[in-house]
Amino acid sequence: MSPLRPVPSAIEAIALKLYAVLMHSAAPLLRRKLARRAVAEPGYAEAVQERFGVYHQPAETTRDLVWVHAVSLGETRTAAILLRAWREACPGLRVLLTHGTATGRAEGASLLQPGDVQVWQPWDSRSAVERFLKHFKPRMGVLLETEVWPQLMATAQAKQVPVVLVNARLSEKSLAGAERMACLSRPAYRALAAVYAQTEADAQRLQQMGAQVAGVFGNLKFDAQPDAAQQALARQWRAQLQQSVLMLASSREGEEAEFIRQLVAQGVLGSAVKGVGPRLRVLIVPRHPQRFDDVQRLLEQQGLSVSRRSSWHDGPAQSAAAQLADVWLGDTLGEMALYYSFSALALLGGSFEALGGQNLIEPAACACPVVMGPHTFNFAEAATRAETEGAARRVANMAEAVQQALALLQSPDELQSAAVSAHQFAGRYGGAAKSTVEALTQWLPPA
Repeated sequence: MSPLRPVPSAIEAIALKLYAVLMHSAAPLLRRKLARRAVAEPGYAEAVQERFGVYHQPAETTRDLVWVHAVSLGETRTAAILLRAWREACPGLRVLLTHGTATGRAEGASLLQPGDVQVWQPWDSRSAVERFLKHFKPRMGVLLETEVWPQLMATAQAKQVPVVLVNARLSEKSLAGAERMACLSRPAYRALAAVYAQTEADAQRLQQMGAQVAGVFGNLKFDAQPDAAQQALARQWRAQLQQSVLMLASSREGEEAEFIRQLVAQGVLGSAVKGVGPRLRVLIVPRHPQRFDDVQRLLEQQGLSVSRRSSWHDGPAQSAAAQLADVWLGDTLGEMALYYSFSALALLGGSFEALGGQNLIEPAACACPVVMGPHTFNFAEAATRAETEGAARRVANMAEAVQQALALLQSPDELQSAAVSAHQFAGRYGGAAKSTVEALTQWLPPA
């Protein structure tokens, strides 16, 4: 299927040429940025040349691939849901998996099967994108959620590679940004072969940018299944601990300090409770692994002792250091199901700063109720539904969040009811994976 696309206007063509010059000139800056980030995250030093379209895979390994792009950790977890359903429907599917972040690439390695290939997303310069598409010749491209790049789309369209956007979302904030650069963003959205949106509101905003929305399927994250082994381990830990765990989940910079400040103000942490034994256990899981050490330093500067998950061999109840610590730090990747299932309640990171919030479906699937701040535009509809259905509570700021959390923890019946509501909410809106796979089949040309 290859529907006709509008020809870019003269202004759009000029804008793309200027963009191409800018991206080519910025390539050395990217190299320096990657080198700096690699100090904290060594994954950024891996296969750097791939980002500029230089690949070493033999030709026989690059044929008949379906390209799936999952830029970061969250998108890669969503890609796992999609790929599981797609491989069931299309046995023998061979995937070219690309990423933009080190955490995404590390997580993506676990999704690979024999015959798959994993590389970095090409830098959006004309030369890098052309080398990428020439080397791999993908049968089609599938972008997860938001990753629409001007040069990538222009080149894919010129080479007649159909590219679709799945689990697509576009917030009001992102729409405003796209409209400010309409001479670049509109042609990019128009070049998509099809878009499958999460919600009707997303669909309307995407259509406003010129995208051809072919379906509204809901959020793929509702089809996720928490890791059963992690959940079993969490149940074991909860039985051993016999204390409630309050979690700040996927926290972002600034949120940890305010969370601790409010817990101290409420008499949960700090010198006033030293030697008395904790009223509850406090767990912080930062969103980005490069911040684990920074968060530990921040806590210690507040006079708090810290025990890191990576040091627990048989769980926190069996660790003397963990039992003596004021705060636990979740410093491992791929264990969110463990953390959520272990916790009685979670405060949603990214929602107390103007960052749009993190995935609240994941804790709900683990029967972990959520208290969220005012900023949930990345998951607007899911957040509204969760609040309406009793799976989440919305507050204005961190102070209210801590107060709400402590009140819930002191009301076992109310907390249990919220946990049941969360689990029911997570199971109510599945089916996006099946619908998406059925839609993708029509774009997949014969191998």
